[in-house]
Amino acid sequence: MVDTGGVLDAVVVGSGPNGLAAAVALARAGHSVTVLEGADTIGGGTRSEELTVPGVIHDLCSAVHPFGLASPFFASLPLEEHGLVWRYPEIDLAHPLDDGSAGVMVRSLEETCAGLGVDGPAWRRAFAPVVDGFADLADDILGPVLRWPAHPVRMARFGLRGGLPASLFVRRFRTPQAKALFGGSAAHVFRPLDRPATASVAMMLFAAGHVHGWPVAEGGSASITHALASLLRSLGGTIVTGHPVTSRADLPAARVTLYDTGPGAVADILGEELPGGTRRAYRRWKYGPGSFKVDLAVRGGIPWTNEAARRAGTVHLGGTFEEIAEAEAAVCAGRMPERPFVLLAQQSLADPTRAVGDVHPVWAYAHVPARWSGPGEQIVLDQIERFAPGVRERIVATAVRDPAGFAADNPNYVGGDIAGGANNLTQLVGRPKILGDPYATGVPGHYLCSSATPPGAGVHGMCGYRAAARALTYLGAG
Repeated sequence: MVDTGGVLDAVVVGSGPNGLAAAVALARAGHSVTVLEGADTIGGGTRSEELTVPGVIHDLCSAVHPFGLASPFFASLPLEEHGLVWRYPEIDLAHPLDDGSAGVMVRSLEETCAGLGVDGPAWRRAFAPVVDGFADLADDILGPVLRWPAHPVRMARFGLRGGLPASLFVRRFRTPQAKALFGGSAAHVFRPLDRPATASVAMMLFAAGHVHGWPVAEGGSASITHALASLLRSLGGTIVTGHPVTSRADLPAARVTLYDTGPGAVADILGEELPGGTRRAYRRWKYGPGSFKVDLAVRGGIPWTNEAARRAGTVHLGGTFEEIAEAEAAVCAGRMPERPFVLLAQQSLADPTRAVGDVHPVWAYAHVPARWSGPGEQIVLDQIERFAPGVRERIVATAVRDPAGFAADNPNYVGGDIAGGANNLTQLVGRPKILGDPYATGVPGHYLCSSATPPGAGVHGMCGYRAAARALTYLGAG
């Protein structure tokens, strides 16, 4: 048991970005806060380590942060005063194809449209309205779906397009480059691309990119964690590591408790205290496909056939839209495709501090079925080699993490699901339950604040911030 010297105002279980965001929001309001982390290091999915070559910095999970600057809560915090520096690649995203061409996104909407040729006007029509009102839209979208939005007209317009299947939305484009560019970002949702609302994630990713870019944190994603932790400590909060919470007995006395964990973990901790409907919803929470991650130390960088890919912070590998859709459908059905969709980041292009001399970190992971235990390293390398012949000759060292490795490292990643829950339509709308406050557990003073709550996965802190707002109301009424 943690000795706090009395009853705390708040305890937060878990030190991922949502847990730290919740703690900062509470401490900023003047409350005493302690964060309990089961691991020896803080950050959850937002950590960085030397996985391959000494001095070469790799991100353990989250790597590129389209919503880092788009987050209304992060924007309200002086994180730069606590060491956070954003770095930007020359090109935000490239999606190479087999013929050597690529779909390319840069921060400038106009430059992106110009690069897409005949699809430029269609791209502008699709994204200019979202980009123009992005600040208002972001606050509405980065919250519960089942509520009256602050900007209902903008939200309705977004919903009419974002609610479409990606496979239908993409028909407005004529070239394989634009279609693939859109499809790769839509695949971030970990769902078959012919399902409703799969266009929404791509729309938000591109809108965030055209407004804020797709930056990385200097020194690694752990810099986001360290900035939040530094801010929390400056506000009087404390963090305790090596303190797993599996039952009520592991919690110090506190007026409110917030959980940056999966719903099942909360059900284990609170047990019969939970209302029956909430307990059943938490136990029924479904997890999605897994990830197979390969970190590389590459001498001289990756020799992409497409020149734009050599300058891109993020590269999506999966071929045409049709190939991506087929691969995602297979993964979601539990079948491993021969050519899975692969997300790859070249962070040292924006942040040279992560490299050592001419040896650069490369972060890549494939979408795979949940709990898949096959030989994923060569499959990922084959996808890279497909668009960058000769890359294997430049690899100095590798580090591999399969779905079981993700789950062992972070209990929230059940079956290797780094999104913290399946993005089926039910769970997109009702996270983690359809009715009632999504953050309230039904036990007075206890709140869920993980990516299982709205708005879901991503390093934006909004799940924690919104749960903390509920807790602050409770504290104010107490």
